[in-house]
Amino acid sequence: MSDGGRALIGGAPIRVLYLKPAAAELFEGRDLRVRDRPSQVLADRLVDAGIADPVVETLPEGDLSEVTYVIPVRDRPESLDRLLGALGAGASVIVVDDASRDVDRQRAVVERHGARFLPLPENVGPAEARNAGLREVTTEFVAFVDSDVVAHPDAVATLIRHFADPRVALVAPRVRGLVDDDGRGANWIGRYEEARSSLDLGDGPAIVRQRATVSWVSSTFLVGRVALLEAGFTAGMRVGEDVDLVWNLADRGLRVRYEPAAAVFHEHRTTTGAWLARKAFYGTGAHPLAVRHPYDIAPAVLAPWSAAVVAALLAQRRWSVPVALGISAFTAWRLSRKLGRSEHPLRVAAGLTANGLVASLVQATALLLRHWWPAVLVGCLFSARLRRAVVVAHLVDVAIEQVRTRARLDPVRFGLARRLDDLAYGAGVWVSAVRGRSWRALLPDVRRQR
Repeated sequence: MSDGGRALIGGAPIRVLYLKPAAAELFEGRDLRVRDRPSQVLADRLVDAGIADPVVETLPEGDLSEVTYVIPVRDRPESLDRLLGALGAGASVIVVDDASRDVDRQRAVVERHGARFLPLPENVGPAEARNAGLREVTTEFVAFVDSDVVAHPDAVATLIRHFADPRVALVAPRVRGLVDDDGRGANWIGRYEEARSSLDLGDGPAIVRQRATVSWVSSTFLVGRVALLEAGFTAGMRVGEDVDLVWNLADRGLRVRYEPAAAVFHEHRTTTGAWLARKAFYGTGAHPLAVRHPYDIAPAVLAPWSAAVVAALLAQRRWSVPVALGISAFTAWRLSRKLGRSEHPLRVAAGLTANGLVASLVQATALLLRHWWPAVLVGCLFSARLRRAVVVAHLVDVAIEQVRTRARLDPVRFGLARRLDDLAYGAGVWVSAVRGRSWRALLPDVRRQR
């Protein structure tokens, strides 16, 4: 909040909203309590803009009897047994067997827990397996749960509170690593995944949509409103189907929420080969998503001014820093001209410009180390400047991420894991681009209006 509570700064994309006096009076400090129609309308707009988040503890409780768990599974009977035991007796569960090698063993596990068993005659992938289960659901809500997860009903009880908002179609919890509290038994990859898993989206609640702070959620665990999901996941997608579903719902004007107050625990891959293969597999979803969402898949979204600043800094010339500062200062001045309703327009504009610059540098780092690394590697053979840029980007990235995640790893092994993570994912992106004969998933989006 700014200007004594008259202006709100934030959202996805970031913006400045000016409140009328009557609207400003509805706030209690930084909190807005919905009491009547005006406060409800204001809260709805702020939530939709991504400036405010519902306080989940204040939302009305939902009915757990209106939740059916749909579990797609192929083999892994031990993990399935563990999950069904965690869900407890009395839960409505449909286990969709996606052509396991030992179907009878899977059936025995399911029947022992009193769940419903739905075998498929051929392997169709997790997306279509979930859809097969969704078609059998008769309750108001469905919880899609992967078999290598440990989840408890209290997580679902927290998540379904969000459905008090009729526009909410999907809610996701925080996905943590399945390790002991002290990390015992976890190797260095397991400790890295505990701190920096691809599935862990952080501790801040958020609205989920394209180019928001949280732009996707994993199908590892999702709770949805059946009436709004329609046919569910896109048939035929074996990777990226969760991102596709979220973006489709957002395109329909529906809301997807990320709620870290609820947590589930995922059995991460911790052997080097399996871990790298999984990261690369995630990357191969880039081209299929680019086909279905060509304007949302860009690995970086930059304004022209921030792209110019990044280019100037990467040039590493004597004029690089002065030019970067000059472009930033001019941008802040131009922006301040549009913020005439602020008490301190230049101060607000400088803060917004600084935030945009930091975000752009973070994205540039990701391009160098993650998305573009095969091309960058070739460039490093011929350019000392590019080599310096890569080294600096690596050191800064490792330092920031280790402090942010509080990883229980020394800097050397954490840095190694970070780069292996990026190399594997980036390789998957390039493989998908080559197979699809399109570079769209690798191209940044430089646009004047965002």
